[in-house]
Order: sequence, then structure tokens, then C-alpha cells
Amino acid sequence: MDTLPTLLPAPNGLRILYIAPMNYGWYGLYRQRSLERLGNTVFPVDIMQYEKRGNPFMARVRYRLQIGRVVAQMNEDVLRLAKEHRVDAVWFDKPLFIRAATLRQLRVMGIATVDYMIDNPFGPRRDPGFRLYVRTIPEYDLHVQQRDVSVAEYLARDARRVVKVQTAFEPSVHFPPPAGWSDKERTREVSFIGTPYDERPRFLTDLWRKYDLPVAISGPRVWARKLDRDALAALYPEPDELYDAAYREGIWRSKINLSFLTHGNQDEYAHKSFEIAACGGFLLAERSAGHSERFRENEEAAFFSGIEECAEKIQRYLHDEPARARIAAAGRRRAVTGGYDNDTQLAKVLDVVEELLPEIRGSRGGPK
Repeated sequence: MDTLPTLLPAPNGLRILYIAPMNYGWYGLYRQRSLERLGNTVFPVDIMQYEKRGNPFMARVRYRLQIGRVVAQMNEDVLRLAKEHRVDAVWFDKPLFIRAATLRQLRVMGIATVDYMIDNPFGPRRDPGFRLYVRTIPEYDLHVQQRDVSVAEYLARDARRVVKVQTAFEPSVHFPPPAGWSDKERTREVSFIGTPYDERPRFLTDLWRKYDLPVAISGPRVWARKLDRDALAALYPEPDELYDAAYREGIWRSKINLSFLTHGNQDEYAHKSFEIAACGGFLLAERSAGHSERFRENEEAAFFSGIEECAEKIQRYLHDEPARARIAAAGRRRAVTGGYDNDTQLAKVLDVVEELLPEIRGSRGGPK
């Protein structure tokens, strides 16, 4: 039977103040579910109530500069809530507004601080908003990273401890279709569900225009600014950003699911690849060492390097339903047995937190 490994809750789970974006469809909600399944008591705080407060112009300024009364309020609230809930750890998911003084005060209180950062502040994409964050790197007890290059970067910037995990699927959301699902239900031919990072708009347009392949795009409305008029009408006729059940069903309804690396983040693999595999979708992913280590090529997933090979793989598999079904089923098994789920990955982080807590409580303020 195709099931996830059994993870027994810790008999004395941690009390965790969980600071994360909690907007609809965001991974913060998935990680909260996982932390709770692992036996912890979680007190969630939505970062978005601080990042989006006030008028849009001021919110943009606050995001880029991390200054102002709202930022101060967030730091005050973190300290107050940590004390009120008597937490063992504060887990921050992309903590752009947190000040060094707040982290030092939490340490004095004997509370562990965890930084889970999915993006790369030092990559070539150069996203805004990291001005304050990069100065606080030495203050966290534990950083959680997904790339070897980021682990090295954080240690070079005096990070106390870094643990590497991989991005993961959420088992409550990413699971296979009902038994008997076939190409009769797959109304999308070559599908990409995601954002227009890097060269994806040109790549997908060329698959359609130069190779005459039936490509369908779903994702944020910014796609409308990234495609020319004809490509927009052919590939993205309606703005249909898909989340949760709609995202899962979009994978189910696709004969071939494309997955790209985010080169601007220096990623080793794509988060989407594990979700596609977990949903029982046929995965055609950009070739990388990270993907090749996690899926056997042409057995559990198909890979491509460049548009010519991508088009060749699409032409090879698009009308071969038995081959796609066989590879998709094997990819699903690998995602489950390989531990590519949230529970397995976050359990690694919690093990390190448990290891660090005696020292934090003993030398930085004593037991609570």
C-alpha cells in the first residue's frame, strides 16, 4: 500500500511560536500542519498582517527598508507572545522584519530561534527586502537552508548552526488522483503551473511557436506582462493561479508536468518536482544533480537540458500513456519512500532544536 512512513509524535512535543506567511496557498500553512502532526503545540502568527498593513505604497517601502512603527510592533509582539505562551522555540519563516535585539532577548529568555529561509538572499536574483535580515544571521540559533551554496554562505557570515533540508510536498494536499484516472480526464497536454522566473516565458513560448507543442500555463497574473500578445492568447488565455486542491487537480489533469529550476535562486532542484511526483503526475524536470540524486531518470521522472531535449521528451511521451503512467507511479513511490514530504524534512530540524535547547536554557537565561 502506498503510504507515508509512520512518524510517531514526540511524547513531550515542543511549544513553538510559528511566525510565517499564512496567506491562502502559502507553504507556511503546510509547515504548520507538519509541525503539529509531529506532536508539537504550535501558536501561529501571520507575517502578512505586518507586511501588508496600511496603504500599498507604505507596505512596499516597509518591505524594502524594514523600518517604521509596524516593524517595531511586530518585534514587540513576538517577545510578548513568546512569553505569554511559554514557548520552547520561535520558528521564523522568511523573517524579514525581525531585529537582532529581539533575537538576543529571546536567547536571554532561554528560547531557541529557528530561521527557515526558502529564498536565497545572496543569489543573482537579488530580491529586495533582505537589508535587515542579512545583519541578523549571526543571532539565530539555527538556520534551515535548501542549497549547499547557501549553507556555505551562511557559515561564512557567522551563522551559529545551519541544517540542510530539501523542499518538500505536503501529504494533506499533494496526493494521487482516484483509481482509474487516465488520459480521458487529462485535458491539459504540456502543462506548467508556476511563476515566470528566469527564461521560462521565452522557453514556453518557443515550445509552442517553434515546436508546435500544446502548452498550457497557469500562474500569477504577472504572466500577462511576460508573454507577447499571441503567446498570451494561446498559452495563458485566462488568469488562473492554482492553489491547494485546484493546484493538485491541475497536475492530475496534465499529461506532462514541466518543472524548472529557479536559477536566480541557485536552486539544486525544484519544489514543484516533489509536489508533481507526490500527486502522481508525470514529471518532466530540468536536469540537475539535485534532481538526478532524487529521481532515477526515465524510471521515476524524465529530465531535459535545454529546449531541444525538452521538446524531444515531450514528443516521445505525450502520446505514450503507458510509459507516462509507469514513470509517474514510480515517481510517487520514490517521493514517499524517499522522505520528500514535510514531516520527514521538518523532523530533521526539530531534532537539532532538541539538541540545542539544553545549552540555550542552561547558558542563556536558565530554565523557564
